Amino acid sequence: MRLEEAAALRRPRAVAVGNFDGVHLGHQKILSCLVQQARRRRLSSLLLTFSPHPENILGKGRMLMIQTLSQRLERIEESGVGAVLVMPFNRHFSRLPPHRFMDLVLVKSLKARAVWVGQNFHFGRKRAGSVETLKYYGQKNKAFDVCIIPPLIKAGGPVSSSRIRGLLGGGQVELAGALLGRPYEIAGTIVRGRSVGRRLGFPTANLKPQNEILPPGIYISRADLGTKSYPSLTYIGKRPTFGRGRLHVEAYLFSFRGNLYGRRLRVRLLRRLRSDRKFPNSAALARQIGRDVSRAQAYFRRRSL
Repeated sequence: MRLEEAAALRRPRAVAVGNFDGVHLGHQKILSCLVQQARRRRLSSLLLTFSPHPENILGKGRMLMIQTLSQRLERIEESGVGAVLVMPFNRHFSRLPPHRFMDLVLVKSLKARAVWVGQNFHFGRKRAGSVETLKYYGQKNKAFDVCIIPPLIKAGGPVSSSRIRGLLGGGQVELAGALLGRPYEIAGTIVRGRSVGRRLGFPTANLKPQNEILPPGIYISRADLGTKSYPSLTYIGKRPTFGRGRLHVEAYLFSFRGNLYGRRLRVRLLRRLRSDRKFPNSAALARQIGRDVSRAQAYFRRRSL
């Protein structure tokens, strides 16, 4: 949905605002409250999110996103939210003062009667707007109520996108998955490779990933191909045994036989087995992959009992 389309609809709304990268457990709490309260108050529910991430426009470095935009929207739609508005974020939009954002976007265009945000939400030029700004404006103008969701605490800390990015960067996919509420997923198209895995006895699907966070290592995984899911082993690395090069993402699907080229694959990382390293020769590497496959198969057998 575009802003113009949202503005054309006259029904008042309950609106959640934020980046929602990862759609983690904290985000899911906000969305659940939004949907429930919108129904109770007979309001339409809408999520306002942004692309690209504001930090990638205004920040000094590049922030790697947990999800692609399509993955984010897929998870948001699963929450039952009535509509999603993806606001293009650019420098012109970033200069909008907080009161203009509330006037033009929240009130006039979205017809917000209730606004849902996280406790640390900031908005407007130089991040000058805060939850207190929202509350003051909403009360003074009798425009909207503000519903503030405190951070969700899990595994010794707040559930946040930045924490999850840090965990994924360190290969801690199990804890990251626990905070996301599901395993971390890498999606992309299967392309032709150099058939290195096939020569080693383990034919792999070479993935051209769309995701930005690609934690190096060898992982027990689930590979989703269409409506079917396969136990798998996923390698993310630069093939140091064969000379360093670009980063590769390869999945070995244990029980699949057939042609994969050109098909879309989603790989869910379940557990990290080991780091990537250089082996003295291809035979030593093949033996290690065999051990990795055995450990992965034992993992899946335990969960099928």
